[in-house]
Amino acid sequence: MAHKFVITAFLTGSRILGRSFAAAYKQAQAASQYQRAQAKLGNTTSGGHSLSSGMTLDEACRILNVKPPQGGQANMEEVVERYKRLFDANDPQKGGSFYLQSKIVRAKERLEREVGPIREKAEAEAEVKEGFKPKVYKDR
Repeated sequence: MAHKFVITAFLTGSRILGRSFAAAYKQAQAASQYQRAQAKLGNTTSGGHSLSSGMTLDEACRILNVKPPQGGQANMEEVVERYKRLFDANDPQKGGSFYLQSKIVRAKERLEREVGPIREKAEAEAEVKEGFKPKVYKDR
């Protein structure tokens, strides 16, 4: 009689766990497909996640304690200065945290990905306005 109860409990529990894992897998797959679709559309809003790191622009700004880029412009000197300071402060050999150090690196990368193309476009436009001025080298 007891063995019948144990077998019934085991089968019921395994059925519940199987359904739970299947539902979790379907949900994770749907979230992944949604994220890929958003990346293909080119949605780089401040609330959007990066596919490689999963970090939002707002989260990156909070980690480095800098203002979000306004119109694609950010003070990259300030970002680099804060990055260096926080990276050195969280050095595992000095008692810091490798996890925090990696979050700091990902935050800097996220800001560079956001500002990089806009900065390159602005530099190209500035070069077009100035005109092409090649460097001339004189032979001795």
